[in-house]
Amino acid sequence: MAPSKLNSSGTSISMSCSQAENGFVNSFSLFPEKAVEEILQSPIQGSDDHLIEFSEALRTVAKALRQVAEGKASAQAEAAEWKRKFELERDRNLKFEHAEKSCFEHQADLDDMRTNSPAKQPTSCNVANGQSGKCCSRKGICSHEVHKEKAPICDSKIVKKDSIKLSWFCKDDQSDQYKHDIVSFERGNITTAQRSSKQISLKWQSCPQTVLILTKPNSVSVQILCSEMVRWLRQQKNLHIYVEPRVRVELLAESSYFNFVETWKDDEEVLMLHTKVDLVVTLGGDGTVLWAASMFKGPVPPIVPFSLGSLGFMTPFYSEHYKECLESILKGPISITLRHRLQCHVIREAAKNEYETEEPMLVLNEVTIDRGISSFLTNLECYCDDSFVTCVQGDGLILSTTSGSTAYSLAAGGSMVHPQVPGILFTPICPHSLSFRPMIFPEHVTLRVQVPFNSRSPAWASFDGKDRKQLAPGDALVCSMAPWPVPTACLDDSTNDFLRSIHEGLHWNLRKTQSFDGPRET
Repeated sequence: MAPSKLNSSGTSISMSCSQAENGFVNSFSLFPEKAVEEILQSPIQGSDDHLIEFSEALRTVAKALRQVAEGKASAQAEAAEWKRKFELERDRNLKFEHAEKSCFEHQADLDDMRTNSPAKQPTSCNVANGQSGKCCSRKGICSHEVHKEKAPICDSKIVKKDSIKLSWFCKDDQSDQYKHDIVSFERGNITTAQRSSKQISLKWQSCPQTVLILTKPNSVSVQILCSEMVRWLRQQKNLHIYVEPRVRVELLAESSYFNFVETWKDDEEVLMLHTKVDLVVTLGGDGTVLWAASMFKGPVPPIVPFSLGSLGFMTPFYSEHYKECLESILKGPISITLRHRLQCHVIREAAKNEYETEEPMLVLNEVTIDRGISSFLTNLECYCDDSFVTCVQGDGLILSTTSGSTAYSLAAGGSMVHPQVPGILFTPICPHSLSFRPMIFPEHVTLRVQVPFNSRSPAWASFDGKDRKQLAPGDALVCSMAPWPVPTACLDDSTNDFLRSIHEGLHWNLRKTQSFDGPRET
């Protein structure tokens, strides 16, 4: 194609370059699309190799410019959307901080009223420490400092909840004084003298009075054990017993003796269970523990899990010895594991303000974002606080707690993590990449997973294996560490229970021992 033919066509190509507002060069100012199409559609005269190469080069340039323009438009749209969502999230956080501050001020006013009233002043903390007028928080963490409870309702039938104290405990140290990290800067040496990450011990300030028993459904052996345990706790320990409505019907069908067993009628009473119950006993497997944790949307009483299921990563107690176990636990002190939970909420693309977000979900194991029934790869953009992490292309993503590290995350290639390690596991599900390895984030970060606008299909989120929600393009899932952990009682301590569970449940690193007779180094 000769240059004279380009001029005769009446189309001139402007080589001027205009600068866009955001600093990018306007690609179409270099080669107008109409001119490029006319050049590409003009027949090539002759067989000059240079002209053929020039035609192919123009075709490649036109394709590249078209892709750049599309990418630029998409990036600008997504940037504007993320800016809007960021402002909504910031306003929402400010609202939550203001509400939390108001809640603390209200709680402080209630504490002042109780302190000024001798008849209502709690004495359990003072009895434990042997001091008057001082709270046990000096040597531990009092339950009334941790639990955000509503004002008590005047009802003669309501049993006052027992007060507890959490403290750090070490086998070679008789003192339960909370040990802070002591850092030495002497002569430029930065060393940690003592660590606070020791076994947590729970002490009752007075004898527990109310026990909640939760059972695995559709199991005859569990029903028999439940009736025996309820009878024993009532006759031998004189405790108040709460059960689920379903279990109370089963107990009354067995005998009218169980008429003393209490239950709840609606969800509002379930929300206030943590103000009445001192201890939760679960009869089942890990699924029953998950169900027990899901019932408490805020503070959770200590849980004693008995193993009556298939796998027992969180159920160290044996049902055959329930009397000895409960005797020891009710007497105290007991070692507990504080299992962290994730707080998740969905922000829809159509949300006009921060108040249109859905109700937060609390998970003890993991939240999973997958492709559902779609045949397309999942396309997920992931952010940690304000930093971009990666774009997941595969079957999905798992955001797991350390307690859930032996569940779905383990099956997807994630590492097993001690449950008392504070962190959030970031595990991809079948990623279409050879370099995508699992990660662990610290507990204080906020993770955000969004389905981009150019995704071919929506994604699906499930919370501890249930309550599936669809995430359309533009929707986002925000996860952070919840302020209310799940305290589970230990048979020995958290480390021994964790190692026993992976040895017995997974047969971890089980193989034949190498024979001692054979070739040896000389």
